[in-house]
Amino acid sequence: MRTTNMKLSHTIRILIATVGLSALGAHAADEAKVLPFETHAAFFSRETQQKTPLDPQVFVEQPGAPAATGPQGIKRSAGLRNALIADTPTLPLKTATGQRMNLTLGAWLGARGEAILTPQPDGREKVTVVLSGLKPNGHYSLFENHFNEKPIGFTPLDGSGQDNDLVADAEGNAALTTIAPVPLTHDNAVLVVYHSDGKSHGKQRGEIGVTAHHQLIARP
Repeated sequence: MRTTNMKLSHTIRILIATVGLSALGAHAADEAKVLPFETHAAFFSRETQQKTPLDPQVFVEQPGAPAATGPQGIKRSAGLRNALIADTPTLPLKTATGQRMNLTLGAWLGARGEAILTPQPDGREKVTVVLSGLKPNGHYSLFENHFNEKPIGFTPLDGSGQDNDLVADAEGNAALTTIAPVPLTHDNAVLVVYHSDGKSHGKQRGEIGVTAHHQLIARP
């Protein structure tokens, strides 16, 4: 993991230099902001003050557990419960309907990455996302949280849903550069959504807990 993080940090430094300097010059590179991603499970548990930190959107088997509605209003089938961050890392994950995700909890929580935010002359913001530890060949999309909306709103990071999809390579790495319509503030966040159905959903995230699962988040 330490070697992976060192390689990722080296890649980030190269991207800052390349993206910032080629597009805007040295001044823009100085203004670039690097945000570390954290697991959505940790972010959600902290923000909602969960007594037992959990992931609201992925599940593990629990024989005898009744069908129920859990955090974020996600309905789960009988025989399942929300995955806990402290659960055994080798536990296989399932969707809210009991479909296998072909991921272990440890692999799910082991994803890492950073987002580079670079102001543009026209008032928009270039966002470069570099990720590792993803599901090999997995389908993902980038969305923007709007915490200033009630309920919290979500829009494609690029604003249109035409340039916010990415597929991890065979080693679980992925990178994408897109343009956000307006600069991100603390009212927003960059959200990495995993699509367990292997499909891109464009402007929509998909059915949360069933085909779409928030994996990583970075908030300015």
